[in-house]
Order: sequence, then structure tokens, then C-alpha cells
Amino acid sequence: MSKSSGPISPAGRAVVITGASSGLGEACALHLSRVGFHVFAGVRGREDGERLRLAAAGRLTPVVVDVTDEKSVQAAVHEVTGSAGEAGLWGLVNNAGIAVTAPLECVPGELMRRQLDVNVTGQLLMIQGFLPLLRAGTGRIVNVSSGLGNIALPYLGAYAASQFAKEALSDSLRRELAPQRIPVVVVQPGAVLTPLWDKMSDAGGRALESAPEPVQEFYRGTFPRFMVTNGTRARTSRTIPDDVARVVFRALVAERPRTRYGVGRDAVASRVAARLLPDRAIDRIFAGILAPAR
Repeated sequence: MSKSSGPISPAGRAVVITGASSGLGEACALHLSRVGFHVFAGVRGREDGERLRLAAAGRLTPVVVDVTDEKSVQAAVHEVTGSAGEAGLWGLVNNAGIAVTAPLECVPGELMRRQLDVNVTGQLLMIQGFLPLLRAGTGRIVNVSSGLGNIALPYLGAYAASQFAKEALSDSLRRELAPQRIPVVVVQPGAVLTPLWDKMSDAGGRALESAPEPVQEFYRGTFPRFMVTNGTRARTSRTIPDDVARVVFRALVAERPRTRYGVGRDAVASRVAARLLPDRAIDRIFAGILAPAR
């Protein structure tokens, strides 16, 4: 892993970030505009975009885009191209994502496809669409993943599968684009309190309730307890969205960016554990967490 060199000035450089309607994406978009980038903020709707534009302290242009819709992505590419012109694009920050939370036995196929469509296929569509602009601007790609791209937690298997896939996509892409001198960087946040946690809990509860009654019985005790534990971990985490935004900024301005940046102790710890601990040791940790309450 290479160490970062001196910073590059963001002045006059344009970046696109997806998933800027809320959470980490919103924090990143506002921070990047504040430090001098011209930010094209991918949002779900025009109201989200207008709210974000008014909150920005620098240049921020909302772009309505659905990363799972090829026509929508191409429209976003056309819009950014018209504004960025020959200068091209300095950065593409793939942050958009959803989290499906439920025992894998209870995850419907349609929901699993949606999980992968948003978190993996959608990111690839954005990369394919914006690569010509990145080449023109000698830019780079920053893929926001998760500590769950290191270790797959129980009941977060669908989400972890998408993060492992994004990690693989990033590794392959980094090697494919190396001859073109387009860096591909992964930013791995750990637990951060964002609106995503409440959405995860609600969706997980609905998925469990939609399963057949005998199946529900296997998970009624451990799944809700696990979700409460993880929600508490997020609420007590010292990592905040602005921490992630600052690391994304570092990845964008480093002359020689690292291949991966962890954000938060838990993200770093999961990467170390995945490398050093055997599978059975990690299994025993989760066995203790999921043990029936006494």
C-alpha cells in the first residue's frame, strides 16, 4: 500500500458524488464544496437537490440520478459533461447504497436483487458512464464501501455480499486502470450513525415478519437483539459523517492515494481481524453474540 504524498489543490476541479440526499453522501458533498471542489451532487429528487444547494458553502450543482437506471445515468453524464467541458472530471465518488438487513433465509429474491443492483451494478454503471470524463480530467475513482467488506456479520449477509462485491470490483478496476493512471480508491467507514440505521431496522423487521411462521421462530430471539446491539454501536460510535467526508477529501487530493482508507477503529479492526484470525475464531465471536438470552 502506497503512502499519500503532498495534497493537490481542489480549486477548479469537479467531482461527482452519488447518494448525496442524506447521510454520508450529504456530508461529503457539503464538505467537498466547502473546501473548493465544484461538486455535482447526485440526489434522488429535485427537493433534495435544492436543500443541498442552499446548505452548501461553495459550488454545488445537484444532479438527479437513479444509479440503477442506465438512461438516468447517461442523462447525468450528459449534464455534467455540458458543465465540466474539456476540463473533464477530477473525481467520481461512488457512495450511493442501501442496506438489506435480515436473516438470509428471510431475504426475498427481489430484495436481494435490489441490494446488488444499487450497491454494485449501479456503481459500475456510474463508472462506465463517467470514465471518459475522468480520463479527460486525469481524475480518480473513490468507492465508498464498508467495514462489512472485510467480515460478513450475521443478519447483514445481503449487505455484506454487496460490499464484498464492491471490494472485488474496486480491486479489478484498480488493476485494469493502472496503465491509464486512473487511481481507484476504497474508503471503508465503520459504524456511523446515519438515517440508514433506522431504515435497516425497519426493513429487517418487515422481512422477518413476511417469512413463514415456523421460520420466524428461529430468529425472533436473536435477530431483534442483534439489531439493537448494532444500533447502539452506531449511536455510541465516535465516528461521524464529517470524519468520512474528510477521508474522502484526503483520497481525492493525495498525490499518490492509498488503495484503501479505513474510517473508525472498528473498520480498521475488522480488516486486521479478517487478515489475522482464522474463520473459526471469528465464528466463535459471533456465536457468543447470538447465544440465546438467559
